[in-house]
Amino acid sequence: MTRMDHPALAATRALLDLLADGAPAEDFARPAAEARAAGVGPEEQAVVDEATRTALDIRRTLEKHRRRERELAALFDSAGDLAALRDLDAVLRAIVHRARTLLGTDTAYLTINDPSAGDTYMRVTDGSVSAKFQQLRLGMGEGLGGLVAQTALPYASRDYRTDTRFNHTATIDDAVGEEGLRGILGVPMRVGTRVIGVLYAADRRPREFDPDAVTLLSSLADHAAVAIDNARLLEETRATLTELNAATETARARSADMRRAAAIHDRLTELVLRGGDATDVAREIVALLGGGLVVHDADGAEVARVAAEPFVPPAEGVAASGASGQAVPVDGTWIYAVLAGAEPLGTMALLGRPDLTDGDRRLFERAGLVTALLLLLRRSVAEAEDRVRGDLLGDLLTGGNADSLTLRARRLGVVFTRAHAVFVLHCDASRRDRLLTEVSRRARALEGLAGTHNGNVVLLAPTDASGALARTLAGELGEALGGAAVTTGASDPVTGPARLPAAYDEALRCVRALHTLGRTGDGADPSGLGFLGVLLGDRADVRGYVRDVLGPVIDYDRRRGTELVRTLDAYYRSGASLTEARRALHVHVNTVVQRLDRVRQLLGDDWNSPSRALELQLALRLHLLSR
Repeated sequence: MTRMDHPALAATRALLDLLADGAPAEDFARPAAEARAAGVGPEEQAVVDEATRTALDIRRTLEKHRRRERELAALFDSAGDLAALRDLDAVLRAIVHRARTLLGTDTAYLTINDPSAGDTYMRVTDGSVSAKFQQLRLGMGEGLGGLVAQTALPYASRDYRTDTRFNHTATIDDAVGEEGLRGILGVPMRVGTRVIGVLYAADRRPREFDPDAVTLLSSLADHAAVAIDNARLLEETRATLTELNAATETARARSADMRRAAAIHDRLTELVLRGGDATDVAREIVALLGGGLVVHDADGAEVARVAAEPFVPPAEGVAASGASGQAVPVDGTWIYAVLAGAEPLGTMALLGRPDLTDGDRRLFERAGLVTALLLLLRRSVAEAEDRVRGDLLGDLLTGGNADSLTLRARRLGVVFTRAHAVFVLHCDASRRDRLLTEVSRRARALEGLAGTHNGNVVLLAPTDASGALARTLAGELGEALGGAAVTTGASDPVTGPARLPAAYDEALRCVRALHTLGRTGDGADPSGLGFLGVLLGDRADVRGYVRDVLGPVIDYDRRRGTELVRTLDAYYRSGASLTEARRALHVHVNTVVQRLDRVRQLLGDDWNSPSRALELQLALRLHLLSR
């Protein structure tokens, strides 16, 4: 018998073939049974049994990875459906179907809240067979779904029929009983703090739903909520465009200028419906009116700029346009306040055209209406994204299941294989909301996360130089806030979500230390605080601190065989007395003077100032102790 014909080896090869073929779990018992039937010895049979267990573990791991890939693919598909939103019901049906498929449940369904009726009603089902269930309405607080809709919290029931935690009603129990449902999981669909509906996954047998199932269903619910809210916005957009079209028909009947404005409005409308953004609209207006155009949002951030240098619209012009609802000229520039009712959404400034005709002015104002719709949609999408990112940041800084947090972060483009630092930012309380807006904008550019945690504005960003980034943020954000002092404390870079809560504490200590040191408006990490950073840091880099403070002197001694470090230590130990230092070193006083002059050349003229002297003495003690 060859080695390959040996039953134990054959069983091992069979297990590998089963793994390669993706065979079901029950097939993995067959090689061990065949080896046993072939009469292998106890020791070899034990080896085959252990190999079988290992193969089953590998199969479970592979299956887990495949399941996660399917989940991510489904979420990306949902995001793609949302981006190409045309039919809301089709998107919702796809999301519900994916929820049922990925969670492996018998059915999945979605209810929408009806504020006027004070209840929630069935909108989409997948796998349902009961007409009564498909037409069900739940009062707020009734049943599992009514409780989710009322509290905005996910709830799961292993067996709803016998679960006494929920307010059972005859209507709900009859419908659930006719559908035959037992295990039910429901998660809220939220827009801001408002619950608009509930997404469910349910089985016709008792079932426990683990945290991964809750997380997956919650992610799908977020997509469904965004789809519904975007559909509402698109419907409002269509309604507004319908009104504009009606006004266009009236304009066509009155004058040639109005007919021209209507034609241009049609072009802008088509541009928006094709998915154009504010820059596309600005290009179209510049092509029609000439000059240059600059568009800002409500926070003063530039949204679009075509054929113009950066321009800040004067406050008096914006106020005058907002009060009159029309474009107003200011020093040869036309200013238009973009509004939604009385709410300011941004501004448009047309430069280089001081002589607009009435027709051109109306065209400019009409473009402002289209821009208002774009800014509303842009703000809605940004708020939804910032909300999801802010929730994740809060969970990361609080701590939790590292695998779940890593998966959620990866969905948002945050990869923890890179080093990340936590930044805590302080400014005057009156500008805190504006600071959060600016930090969120920079977080997107840095591929990080922004939000508030324990009342502080926090940024999580990938970087290997947190001190330099903290100083940059303090300066740039201060300018963005009109010269306000933005103090930024940074942690040392860390890898992985488990170390982020401690990194947040470290950044918070840094920002407080900056205030204490009178460095308000500055930015620093622990090493940027000098010896104070050594005391504050959770991972104090003593060796790095010594190198930063005393490195040139240490390197000089090593290269030249001199005793500058020993001379500097003797000088400070003798109370900065040259005579006492000479005696301790047993050299002439001129030698001490020459050595200290060399120290001055290496460390700078301020080496013996009080603050530098304190740093040097601490570094000397740490250096000598480390030796």
